[in-house]
Amino acid sequence: MDRRVVVPLVLGLAAVGLVALSVGALDPLLTTEGYNPTTPTVDGTDDGTADGTATRTPFAYDHTTVTVVDAETGEELGTVETAIADTYRKKYTGLSKTESLPADRGMLFPYDSEGSHTYVMREMDFGIDIVYIGANGTITKIHHAPEPPEGEDGENYRYPGTGQYVLEVNYEWTTEHNVTEGDRVRIEGYTSA
Repeated sequence: MDRRVVVPLVLGLAAVGLVALSVGALDPLLTTEGYNPTTPTVDGTDDGTADGTATRTPFAYDHTTVTVVDAETGEELGTVETAIADTYRKKYTGLSKTESLPADRGMLFPYDSEGSHTYVMREMDFGIDIVYIGANGTITKIHHAPEPPEGEDGENYRYPGTGQYVLEVNYEWTTEHNVTEGDRVRIEGYTSA
């Protein structure tokens, strides 16, 4: 093909893709149906129902226990049962399609290595604390992210940090449990944290 045809064609397709992404047309491809914080089944998985009887969906979440410990005293400050967002689609969706979160629940976002990440409040119906955790299990940053105002989609509310793990819990959970930057986190089933 002639270069005069290929370059405009590629640029045109890129422009269409960006427009589709910005208006949400690609959301069905990028997101899951969301996390429904139900009772985990005996094997630690979540099948999407409160009684644990349904067939697992492709976007069912595994679970783990996350415990925060005071860095100086070793005292346990709080524990939450978390859904693990371990795929791109689960990470992109996060808690955005979740109506509410019980007090003892959260979502954990594990990464292969420590890095810089920015989380947003996309389509959130409630506020959360966003906790960045280093590869060594130390809390590096805590954000208190309130629910976006009425009429806002939350995409412009950005919360950056550095970590190998990101923990999302209810708004002010860290304050209520006296959790601060520098405290330590134990993640059941993960040896590095």
